[in-house]
Amino acid sequence: MLNDRPPAIRVSCCAGSHEAARGLVTPHPVDRPLPPEVERQNRLRRVLKIVVPLVIVAAVISSLPGWMRPAVSRERIRTARVTAGPIEAVITASGTVTPEVERVLSSPLDARVLRILQRPGAHLKPGDAVVELDISESVLALDKVVKDLKIKENQQAQTRLTLEKSLVDLDGRLEVKTLELQSVQARLEADQQLFKEGLYSREELRRSELAVKQAQIALSQLRQERTNAQRAADVQLEGLALEQGSLDKEAAQARRLLDLSTTKSDREGVLTWIVSQEGALVRRGDVIARIADLTSFRVSATVSDVHAGRLRTGLPVVVRANDLDLQGTVTDVFPTVENGVLRFTVALAQPSHTGLRPSLRTDVLVVTDRKPRVLRVKRGPFADNVARQAFVVRGDRAVRIPIEIGLAGADDVELVSGVSEGDEIVISDMKDYMHLAEIKIR
Repeated sequence: MLNDRPPAIRVSCCAGSHEAARGLVTPHPVDRPLPPEVERQNRLRRVLKIVVPLVIVAAVISSLPGWMRPAVSRERIRTARVTAGPIEAVITASGTVTPEVERVLSSPLDARVLRILQRPGAHLKPGDAVVELDISESVLALDKVVKDLKIKENQQAQTRLTLEKSLVDLDGRLEVKTLELQSVQARLEADQQLFKEGLYSREELRRSELAVKQAQIALSQLRQERTNAQRAADVQLEGLALEQGSLDKEAAQARRLLDLSTTKSDREGVLTWIVSQEGALVRRGDVIARIADLTSFRVSATVSDVHAGRLRTGLPVVVRANDLDLQGTVTDVFPTVENGVLRFTVALAQPSHTGLRPSLRTDVLVVTDRKPRVLRVKRGPFADNVARQAFVVRGDRAVRIPIEIGLAGADDVELVSGVSEGDEIVISDMKDYMHLAEIKIR
């Protein structure tokens, strides 16, 4: 690039250097004044280097009050007025509407499903058949029992005849012995008369007396034998009667199983469930159908076991289903806890309400306590604040105050202290601002 310069510049530089060496003062071509535009740009740069930091510092200082005093938009918070009135402490549980009466049909025996006669949703009347089961095994069992019963009846008749014959024989022998006794007694009386007249010896009289005693003993033994035979006959006949009664019961049970083999509804209702496949094997006692009375309902509810100590029968309940509120009462509390869940049952004051449907999910509010008049506010996340502090609205500011919460209801909470009736409380979640004494509301 230096080779491209004009020769005059090189000469001027050389001359200047010689003149400078001789002590002469002459302006150097490089030190000539800068153009005005360049000087203005340099001055602008120097000014910007000073002004921009000052502007930034001023902006920071002007925004510090906003940083020191946070603000929140009114649209981002929810507020509610403190009012006076009654409040109810409740336990919130989950519930399901179920039929108040549900009939379960079970298989009476191990069998195979031949035909499904009804489908879920069918309206049944008493006596309507639901499922037909294979009854061949039951028929064979009944035939066997009936045969055994006839055999036993025959045995009982034969035994009765044998015993009656034995008793008849004994009765005949008793009559004979009685006659023999009467005969020897008559002879003894004659011998005694002859002995008095001196016509009969004492030895002969003694023989007559011994004959009477022998006849009396034989008759007594025969009577005892007859009594024993009668008792034995009664016992044997009683045993046969018991055996026959047992067979009668077996026959009745076999007939009942036959009747149950075509399962029938014993009440009017709706078939809610039935075994799904024909030909399926079912065991004795297996559920094969469910019949519900859809004119009356109850609520089966579950709640965390942490409330087990407060839950008891007789407590009033409010059941909420969609926009419907129904009154009820806790009737049963199951003693067992499964997976941290406690189950209980609610009886409704209007069990036949038109808004109730099977399997309808509901909220169950169990009322554990009531107060007639307290300061209360709408329930919100602020009530879960462990520090028990809240913000009360004062004009365009929200001021943090200590509060004491009492009963917690389904929609309201009791404020025991810290507020007055008419105060406006921030009920939304304010945990991110709890370290501040107040907040500006925009």
